[in-house]
Amino acid sequence: MRRCRRDRRGAPRGAAQAAAAEGLAIAAAGTHPFARAEDQRVVDEERYTSFKRYGGISVRRQGVQGLHVHVGMPSGEACWNCLESILPWLPVVLALSANSPWLSGERTGMASNRAPVLTQLPRAAGPPAFATYAEWEAWVERLVRLGVTQDYTRIWWDVRPHPSFGTLEVRIPDQPTDVALSAAFAALVQALCAAALDGALPSNSLLLADRGRGDYAQNRWTAAHFGPRGELLHPDGASVATAADLGSELLERVRPFAARFGADGLLGRIDPRRCEADGQLGLESALEATSDLVARSVA
Repeated sequence: MRRCRRDRRGAPRGAAQAAAAEGLAIAAAGTHPFARAEDQRVVDEERYTSFKRYGGISVRRQGVQGLHVHVGMPSGEACWNCLESILPWLPVVLALSANSPWLSGERTGMASNRAPVLTQLPRAAGPPAFATYAEWEAWVERLVRLGVTQDYTRIWWDVRPHPSFGTLEVRIPDQPTDVALSAAFAALVQALCAAALDGALPSNSLLLADRGRGDYAQNRWTAAHFGPRGELLHPDGASVATAADLGSELLERVRPFAARFGADGLLGRIDPRRCEADGQLGLESALEATSDLVARSVA
């Protein structure tokens, strides 16, 4: 985790210095506030150009940025069990990390516009309810054999196994603007997976049923729309709570596991009552107020 913090500081610092030399400044977020994703150039690599031909406008709209966290897994089966255990908590992570309230210059009312944009891709959002890692693996192999997809990296779920790296890849958070928050959410995801592997998360027999996946879809939309203020179905399936309250519960559940990695201090950077989308919208309000004040002063 210390290396993660060091790397997260170094890369933005270098980019900021390069931008400053051109009279520019750089800020990360889940979406660009005013650029149109469809107008951006696509990297001239076969992986991207072939997918653009296949997916058309749904691919061109993917000008969104997320924080992808890879957590090492002891085995394929442990990986899939971990995925199932953490899945109900991922909308909470989305709500706390929401940082894309603008899309193509429009304030849409969503805390995370990135989340619904991603659902325009094939094989996106929540993963289907496979019973085992082997079942998932057989499904991927069949799709590759039939020419439906090239490999498992063409699956854009919010969380997916990444066997080449031996990791579970959690892809749900929006990209933070604050570099310290990138390390904090990485620590949160790492601790969440450690808690799952240790059997410390409450089990929910509904996960492999349609109702469990239905709860996930409902919570994902609510988290993306309202951020911490959204009311989510509790991961136990028996109650409703705000994402902020669930965020506080999640932080307390995983704090002992973050401490194992010396990362419990990082969790304090996450305020479950607010997300960075609030900051973006607050900045807009401040700019509007300043503009009105200037207008009145010269009227």
